Amino acid sequence: MTQSIQITKEMTDIEIMNQFREENMWGLCTAIDLKNCNPDTIRDPQQIHQFVVEVCDLIEMKRFGEPLIVNFGANDRVAGYSLVQLIETSCISGHFANDTSSAYIDIFSCKEYPPQITAEFCKKFFGAEEIKTTVFFRSI
Repeated sequence: MTQSIQITKEMTDIEIMNQFREENMWGLCTAIDLKNCNPDTIRDPQQIHQFVVEVCDLIEMKRFGEPLIVNFGANDRVAGYSLVQLIETSCISGHFANDTSSAYIDIFSCKEYPPQITAEFCKKFFGAEEIKTTVFFRSI
């Protein structure tokens, strides 16, 4: 069973992580949608690489190998870089859409981490004007 929580300003990271532990969930997934990002940052593979290193350090996740960062897309609507970084407790993925200067980042781990702090870091790193964050719990 997957349980989705829309993060509100009233919920703290501590409350989210406590609920994760209390309900004995298997995985924590944060979907972060960023709008109106800095176009130079989302089009730069070195910046995307730096992002994944910094976000892993922030949430204390051990990277497993180097990230895969590939620029592709069959049409302008979806063209941009995609990112996959394996971590010891699962993975971090993202897609950066050139056409709309948007970023879509998913962080999935069986180890808890602070989703709001993580989302705000992503917003700041990519210079986004808007953010929507959704947290999913995955059960055993």
